[in-house]
Amino acid sequence: MARLTPVSLTILLLCCVCAAAASTFDDSNPIRLVSDGLRDFEASLLQVVGHTRHSLSFARFAHRYEKKYETVEETKLRFAIFSENLDLIRSTNKKGLSYTLAINHFADWTWEEFQRHRLGAAQNCSATTKGNHKLTDHVLPQTKDWRETGIVSPVKDQGHCGSCWTFSTTGALEAAYHQAFGKGISLSEQQLVDCAQAFNNFGCNGGLPSQAFEYIKSNGGLDTEEAYPYTGKDEACKFSYENVGVQVLNSVNITLGAEDELKHAVALVRPVSVAFEVVKSFRFYKGGVFTSTTCGSTPVDVNHAVLAVGYGVEDDVPYWLIKNSWGDSWGDSGYFKMEFGKNMCGVATCASYPVVA
Repeated sequence: MARLTPVSLTILLLCCVCAAAASTFDDSNPIRLVSDGLRDFEASLLQVVGHTRHSLSFARFAHRYEKKYETVEETKLRFAIFSENLDLIRSTNKKGLSYTLAINHFADWTWEEFQRHRLGAAQNCSATTKGNHKLTDHVLPQTKDWRETGIVSPVKDQGHCGSCWTFSTTGALEAAYHQAFGKGISLSEQQLVDCAQAFNNFGCNGGLPSQAFEYIKSNGGLDTEEAYPYTGKDEACKFSYENVGVQVLNSVNITLGAEDELKHAVALVRPVSVAFEVVKSFRFYKGGVFTSTTCGSTPVDVNHAVLAVGYGVEDDVPYWLIKNSWGDSWGDSGYFKMEFGKNMCGVATCASYPVVA
């Protein structure tokens, strides 16, 4: 494998600290030279991948996200993947859909790598075939956003582990705790990764919030984040009753595919854990109301768990407002909107929420 020289390796791989940190990435325009260091960075990278419009965008991407490639071969491979993803983003945005895509830190990953690092294995939601959420005659508000009440905890980042189900679980529990006790709390995802396997969960390989709630109910509680911090790896269980931050008295399931029940729960109860099928283009979501003709509705095997925190209408398209676990730089400050009314990508297929103590 050919290796870069020490000088070119340093220029190519290291982020140039003299570049303007606040500069923004525009994937539709060539890179703007903002410093001598960035100019050198570009020049070295272009020697490897060639001088094309895509290579200039790649240089800005690699610089912004501090990408480090060890060899010429790896650099060329990541450039080819980036170019394919950039074509997908641009062609999608030209269609004038209800949402837009943009380059983000996933742009030099293949779809298969993304699935391995950020999604869990497909989960079967048959447990929600018959839900136990009770509808009432209350008139629902036209829009809802639980962030406005202050009970929604900050967006977290699951890292290179298919532990989205644990973040959906803690997100629902943190909101329920804040609503019940009037103060915030951060709860341990790592405990769920390490300890909840007996309830048909699989650590970094996936699981479901409904099953996690049952584990916490049976186990006696969930530790705080401070006491049991997140590592993003499958490890031995270190749960301690002394550090329990919350207990689960019960969990409530939404009937499979019943968006009316899900809306009722989100409107009148609190944020609800949901799961859906992530498709290729979704990883580059930037804003608007996401919709798809390639993902399933029901039945569907979901592969990503998140937290529904509200709903509304944007440009005449109804949507679910959903908190993700890919960091607050992804999407719309860590959130996205999913089309409402079609069980889009199975968003109402596997929904549940906890009752806490």
